Amino acid sequence: MSSFYGQDFYSELRKKYWEYEENDDKAFNYINLYITTAKKQKNYSELFQAYDDAIRFSSQNKLKYADSAIAAAKLSGNNDLIGNAYLGKGTVYYFTYRKFQPALNEYLKADKYLLYSNDYFLKYQNLYHIGVVKSYLGYYKEASEIFIKCIKFFESNLQKDVHPNILFNNRRGYYNSLHQLIVCYQGLKQFQAAELLINKALKNIPDEAEFFQEKSYFYKSLGVNDFYFKRYDNSLYNLQRSLSGLKKVNDFSWSSVVYFYLGQSHSKKGNTGKSLENYRKVDSIFNKYSYIIPEVRNNYEELINHYKQSKNPQKELYYTKQLLKVDSVLSYDFKYLSNKIHKDYETKTLLAAKAQLEKKNSTSNILLIISVLLSGILICMVLYWFRRKIEIQKKYDHLIHEINSSKVEETVSNTSAREKNSKLDSGVVSNLNKKFAEFEKNKGFLEKGVTAGRLAIEFETNATYLSQFMNEFKESNFNTYINKLRIKYAADQIYRHKDWRKYSVEDIAIACGFSNRQSFSNFFYEQNGIRPAEFLKRVREEVMVEKIAD
Repeated sequence: MSSFYGQDFYSELRKKYWEYEENDDKAFNYINLYITTAKKQKNYSELFQAYDDAIRFSSQNKLKYADSAIAAAKLSGNNDLIGNAYLGKGTVYYFTYRKFQPALNEYLKADKYLLYSNDYFLKYQNLYHIGVVKSYLGYYKEASEIFIKCIKFFESNLQKDVHPNILFNNRRGYYNSLHQLIVCYQGLKQFQAAELLINKALKNIPDEAEFFQEKSYFYKSLGVNDFYFKRYDNSLYNLQRSLSGLKKVNDFSWSSVVYFYLGQSHSKKGNTGKSLENYRKVDSIFNKYSYIIPEVRNNYEELINHYKQSKNPQKELYYTKQLLKVDSVLSYDFKYLSNKIHKDYETKTLLAAKAQLEKKNSTSNILLIISVLLSGILICMVLYWFRRKIEIQKKYDHLIHEINSSKVEETVSNTSAREKNSKLDSGVVSNLNKKFAEFEKNKGFLEKGVTAGRLAIEFETNATYLSQFMNEFKESNFNTYINKLRIKYAADQIYRHKDWRKYSVEDIAIACGFSNRQSFSNFFYEQNGIRPAEFLKRVREEVMVEKIAD
C-alpha cells in the first residue's frame, strides 16, 4: 500500500482493526470512524486508505468500496493512489469473482497511472496480476518470466528495516509470486523445478494465520506434483490439507483444481465412487460461478466417458452439454483477454521500449527500418483483411438471396426429361420422388445417424435403387445430399428465427444432426463459402442495425 503513514490518529485506528481477519465486518467499528473523519477533513489520501482497507475487511461490498477508493484517489490528484485504486478493483474482480475480463481492464488502467511511478511495490504488484492473466491464457513461458522478476523484487525487500505493514505486503507478494511461478512450471510439465520451489516455500513460509491461505496454495501445488509423480496417497493427503484454507477465503477457483485432482487420484487408485464425487464438485462450482480453469476441462471428459461406459445416456448428455458451456466460457474469455493484453499492454510496452531506444541513440536508423517493415506488413494485413471482408460479404449476400428467393430447385420439364432417360422403372421413380418429398418435408435429415441403408428400408425399396435415384435426381451421393439439406436448414433457421441466433455454433451443429462443430463448420463453408460463426455474427449485426434504425 502507498499510504501506510499518516497522522497519529489514523495510524492508531488502523492498528485497532488490522488484527481482524480478512472479510471480518467487525473491523468496520473502526473503519467507519476512519472514513467519516477523513471526509470531514477532506484528507483524500487517508480517505483512499480507509476505503482500500474496507475492501479487505468487507464480506459483501468489496466492489462498492473499490469504486469509493477510486473516487477518493482521483480527488487526491495522486497518480500512485489512482493506480493503486484501479489495481485494488482489479484484484476484487480477480480474487473474489474470478472475472478475468473486468479484472484485466482495471489492471491496464492502473498500468497507465503507474507507468512513471517511483512506487515500485505498486508497479510490481500490477505486473504480478498481468502475469496471472498470461498464466490463465496458457502463456506459461511469458508469465514465468514476469513472476521471476516479481520474486526478485519482493524478496529483495524482505530484509529491509521497514514498517511492519510494508514487510507484510512484500512477504505476501513474494509467496504469491512463488506460487504462480510453480503453477507455470507445472503447466510447462517441469515438475522437478516446481517441487524444488514448493519445498522451499513450505520450509520458509511463516507459521502464522496471515499466511494460512498461501500455505494452502503450496499444499495444493504439492498435491498436483504428487499426482504427476504417481504418489497418489500423498496427492490425496496434500490436496485435502489445502482445502480448509481455500474454503476459508472462498477461493472456488483453486478449490475446483483440488477437487479435479482428488478425482484423478481416486480414479488411479480404483475408487470410482469417490472419483465421481469430486468430479461432480467441480461441476457444482462451475454451475455456481460460471468459471473454470482450462486444466480442469478434462473433468467433463472423465464424466462423459464414465457415463458412456456405464450406459447412462441421460448423464452422458448432461455432461456433454456442460462441456459445451465450459468451452463457450473459455473461448469467450480467451478471445477477449488475448486480444486485450496484446493490444493494450504488449503494444504499450513495445512503444515505451521504443521511446527508451530513441533517447539512447537518436541518430540510429534501425527503428526507422523496423517501422517501415512493420508498416509494410501492417498494410499487407489490412489489405488482406479488407479483401477478405469484401469476399465474405459477397458470400453472405448470396446466401441471404438464396434463403429469400425460395426458388424451386428444378422445372417440371427437366424432371420429366430425367424420368424418360432414367434406368429405373417409372413406378420406382414415382414412389421415391414421393418418399423423398415427405422425408424433406418432415425434416428427417435432422436425425443424427441417418443412413442410406436405413432410409431404403423405410422407403420400401433396396439400396441399389436408392443410390441410382440419388445419382440421377439428386445429383449427389447420400451423405452430400443429407449434409446439404442440414446446412440449408441451419442457414434458414438462423436467418428467420431470433432464438436460433442465441445458440452457439456447437448447439446448432448438434440440432441439425452433425456429430461435432468442426464437420458442421467445414460443410457449411464448402457449401456457402462462409463459416457458420461468421454468418451468425453478421445476421446478429444486421438485426442490431435494423433495431437502431427503427
